[in-house]
Amino acid sequence: MTDSRIRHTVSAVVVLIIAGLLAWFVYATHHPESRFAIKLGLDLAGGTALTYKADTSAVVTDKEGALSSLREVIERRVNVFGVAEPLVQLERSSAVTGAAEDRLLVELPGVTDVAAAVGAIGATPVLEFKLLKAAPGTTTPSYVDTGLTGRYLKSADLQFMQGASGSVGGGPVIVLNFNDEGSDLFEKITTENVGEVLSIFLDGAPISEPVIQEPIAGGQATITGTFNAVEAKELVRDLNFGALPVPIELVSSNAVGPTLGADAYQAGLTASVIGFALVALFMIVWYRLPGLVASVALVIYILMTIALIKFIPVTLTASGIAALILSIGMAVDANVLIFERMKEELRQGKAPHDGVAIGFQRAWPAIRDGHFTMIISSIILFWMGTPLVQGFALVFGLGVVASLITAVSITRVFLLAILPYETTPTWRRLLEAGFGARPSNPS
Repeated sequence: MTDSRIRHTVSAVVVLIIAGLLAWFVYATHHPESRFAIKLGLDLAGGTALTYKADTSAVVTDKEGALSSLREVIERRVNVFGVAEPLVQLERSSAVTGAAEDRLLVELPGVTDVAAAVGAIGATPVLEFKLLKAAPGTTTPSYVDTGLTGRYLKSADLQFMQGASGSVGGGPVIVLNFNDEGSDLFEKITTENVGEVLSIFLDGAPISEPVIQEPIAGGQATITGTFNAVEAKELVRDLNFGALPVPIELVSSNAVGPTLGADAYQAGLTASVIGFALVALFMIVWYRLPGLVASVALVIYILMTIALIKFIPVTLTASGIAALILSIGMAVDANVLIFERMKEELRQGKAPHDGVAIGFQRAWPAIRDGHFTMIISSIILFWMGTPLVQGFALVFGLGVVASLITAVSITRVFLLAILPYETTPTWRRLLEAGFGARPSNPS
């Protein structure tokens, strides 16, 4: 046995060991309690999808920061309510039919009660601090935005004012603690507006209008309103869940039942299995031994792709399953290019081992260009697409990368490990491709 054959045989054994480990990982993490269990999207697991319009008209500076804070607050809010794997994304709507809008997409897998989901998010208060500026000679109040909103809030605490004897018997007081940026802004506002009224708004209504007595450092403010202890406790809870930096308005909602989602998931799996079986059958019938080797490589490809989906992790949707099936076609296409090149070399009288080596070498440029084109397309779709398109693009991109590895490396290693250096009638029959294949003609 030559050094080259030993090297390829050892490589093939290593590949089989890795494939076995991948199979064990996929099987061992199949149960839902595993940290590497496949996460299903809304269309497969069932749940609720909500679309909100964010009103950023009052945001003068740092609009992107306000929207980013809005996403974080909503995500924290739905996490507190125990929603598994929520998806909260920002999206800029098209301006073709009118003014462009900033939208917030919220997906809550497992939550099929739309009213409860809307209530959970809608209960989050909008907290604002505004300076009271009454027009001279009138009693109509007007306010000036300070830029200090709930996006700067770190936490809220409930306390009670002390009575005359020092006992805790007074009304409830809500203490607001700002983050570092909010602390600096609050100190600046109170320093520049001593003697002015700094009104505290909640959901657009003033709940407290204290007078600034002196500059306040340390990032702490108090709210003393007309609420009772129960109302104050609920307000503190809602503020800690996350005060919205900008108002939001629900524009659409959609619920997918768990039965419908399970049916879609099973249909996708069935389509994947049937598609793989038909592709493997065609490869074996048409290309014989190379087709059988390619089918084994396709199994490894599927294990590799599923392992990547579990490990990253990727939330699998119906479009993701479609991308997985499509990428199987890409893997087969690469093998077809290789085998056709290999067939040409065998017809010219090359030995099987040499024909495989030369065939892979000549097919590589076409395989490389095709796969890199698909990878670039996946990146563009993921970068510019909607969440539905992004799910497709991510799974398809991972599948194309896995296809490139399996077609160029794994199939090649297996064939070079088993094919002989000399042509015999038996090996010729095993390698003849297609019905009515022409016999080789060395001359």
